[in-house]
Amino acid sequence: MKITYFKDTDTVLVSLNENRIVETRDFSEDILVELDLTGNLVSMTIEHASL
Repeated sequence: MKITYFKDTDTVLVSLNENRIVETRDFSEDILVELDLTGNLVSMTIEHASL
């Protein structure tokens, strides 16, 4: 697992594995989830992370 914070956009990227992303879904207004071919979670993007 790797967690990266982008200060310029106040965004956190949580990468769980290196699988190929085939779909991105809105989980909520500020959270996107990226899924692999079998629907498993690959990564999660959290916007407005410092709130």
